[in-house]
Amino acid sequence: MRHELKIDDRTLSYLDFGGPGRPLLALHGGLSEALAFTGLAAALGDGWRVIAPDQRGHGASGRAPDYRREGYVSDAVALLDHLGIDAPVPLLGYSLGGLNAYHLAAAHPDRVSALIGVDATIEIRVPTGPNWYDFLEGLPHSAPTREELLAAAGPAGAPFIADAMRPLPDGSGWRLPYHPQDMLDSIRACDGDHWDAWLAGTCPALLIHGTRSQALTRATADAMVARRPKTAYTPLDGDHFVPFTDPEGFHAAVGTFLATL
Repeated sequence: MRHELKIDDRTLSYLDFGGPGRPLLALHGGLSEALAFTGLAAALGDGWRVIAPDQRGHGASGRAPDYRREGYVSDAVALLDHLGIDAPVPLLGYSLGGLNAYHLAAAHPDRVSALIGVDATIEIRVPTGPNWYDFLEGLPHSAPTREELLAAAGPAGAPFIADAMRPLPDGSGWRLPYHPQDMLDSIRACDGDHWDAWLAGTCPALLIHGTRSQALTRATADAMVARRPKTAYTPLDGDHFVPFTDPEGFHAAVGTFLATL
């Protein structure tokens, strides 16, 4: 069920998939939204209550003044406070959400009982040359028709937005679930070395890795597991989008790890 809370006059929308199980906080990737965890919530069943926010600037949540780690982390803590969840909870994050999860676990170890990083690296260098996200430059937030919005994204961007577009509330056209400039700002704010955040956590952790990932190399994944105590590793045959190209493998890896807690 969808709910929302206000943070400094800004809306944070979230999905609470409900159920009698223990809460699991799940943070989606960039250019995505909480709905990405619908399959995971169904696969985990009544054993876990998946709670997933539309992170700032994504989905039904409002735009934010910045997209640095501190803001993403404070939103997640505000959500836990809003729900009255004081006990530590398992935390899962994919890609951008994984990076945010690492920082949340480091800044608030008393709120996190276990950590699941899903193809989320800790060494990020945002190059200045051509990139996969270049289609966001100049991309409008909305257009009169779905076809016009797809055309504006071009061949490179169309696959990223095809399933994400939705009608405008007044029926006057179609929109994206984010403002493209916000996503560019969010991507660029990830730049840097995040080893300190990853190594600061002491709770049990799992790193799920797409072995052909464009974002997380095998060398980095191996180092993350070797250098952080109590960290397990599950490789899946796929690229960075392996949670969606191999959902059964992803759901099984998460479920197996949660069962050990």
